[in-house]
Order: sequence, then structure tokens, then C-alpha cells
Amino acid sequence: MEYASVIETVFRENKLNLTPAQGEMFSHLTEEMLRVNASMNLTAITDPLQIAVKHYADCAFMANLPPQGATVADIGAGAGFPTLPLGILRPDLKITAVDSTDKRMRYVEATADLLGLEHVSVLTARAEELGKKASMRESFDFVTARAVAALNVLCELCLPLVRVGGTFCALKAQGGREELAAAEQAADLLGGKVTEISEFSLVDPSNTTAEDALRRVLIIIEKISPTPEKYPRRYARIQSDPL
Repeated sequence: MEYASVIETVFRENKLNLTPAQGEMFSHLTEEMLRVNASMNLTAITDPLQIAVKHYADCAFMANLPPQGATVADIGAGAGFPTLPLGILRPDLKITAVDSTDKRMRYVEATADLLGLEHVSVLTARAEELGKKASMRESFDFVTARAVAALNVLCELCLPLVRVGGTFCALKAQGGREELAAAEQAADLLGGKVTEISEFSLVDPSNTTAEDALRRVLIIIEKISPTPEKYPRRYARIQSDPL
């Protein structure tokens, strides 16, 4: 099935740039994701237009944020969001998808190979364990996470991986501002500083009354000082006693 025209419409309505070649790649991604989804739980969204709105356009709004040629880690990448859309839209980046579920990482790796995204790699691991490894700690220019955990928890999982001078970007639904109020102290303790909050609403061409449900928040936290060695803690401790 040809999905490119649906994807092009969604990107145009959301005022997002998309080349014909990128549209074809998103079409192939949709076909592959729906094929695999029949036997593996990748997404509850199976309508192609809704996939384009809630997965592709949602991720595309942050595609211009990583610096040219940046090393990027997508924490809790799951079915490949934002890894795969970011890989399609930003071939200059070096992207590492990180998730503890090996089956999903194998899917992301195979799909990246199918799409020719040689700049995308995967790592089956827990973020809090990576943050303790000398080779990974404070090594990425840009770290992102989407629909993984509350922001104060995400800060402890992600900021230890960001180099000083780099950026952590959390992709949040409309409750992101409320989460931020509880997370600013955590960000500060971990060496981060909130520098930008960007709010937008996704446009669903099939339902123009859905704006409230499609509000999104991008929270940008700059890494201004090294994370103290004691962080990140074990995940059970992060959950039970968040910063």
C-alpha cells in the first residue's frame, strides 16, 4: 500500500518540511511497522494517517534541534520513536537507539537497515547502567526521550549521558509543564538547566477539533556542569525516591 501521499499531507498541514524521498522512506517505514505489528506489539495506532500525525509529525517537530553532525541517544526508544523519524529527516546525525527490550531493538535495527539508515545503531541496555559506564557517561551531544517516564525520573536517566555543553530534550504531552515544576530541582542537581519550553499542537487533517488532545511540549535542558558521580542510582531507587 502507498502511504506517501497521506504522510505528505500530514507534514504539509503541520508546516513541516519533507522531501519526496523522505516521504517514500516514511511510507516504507509505515508498511514495515504495520507488518511487524501484526505479530509484535509495537504500536496501538494502526491507522496510517494517525501514525503520520502521532508518531511521525510528533517526532519531526524536534528534528531541527540537534546540532549538525551531533551524536544522539534516544533513551527508551521502544518501536523506534523518535529514532527512525529522526534518522530519516537528519542523515547527518549519529543516532543510538537505547532500550532494554532486545526484541524491539532488533526490530529497530532491521528497519533501519531496510531504510538504508546507516547512521542509526541500537543498544540493548538500561539507561541507568549506561550512565555508569566510562565509555558512555557524558559522551552524547544530544539525548532525547519520548513517552518513557516522568520528567524528574528522565532527568536522572538521561542527563548523566549528556556531555557538558550538550542538550537533553524531553518530548512530552500537554502535562509537560506540570512535570517540569517537579523536575527543575532534579535537573539542577544533575548538572542541567532548563533553557527552553516549546509548546505546539499537532494538526490532524481528519479531525480539526482534536487540538487539545494533540498538544505537545518540548522541554530543553542544557548540561552546564558534570553530573555528580553518585547518579544515576539504581532504577528501583529512582522510581521509589525520585529527585
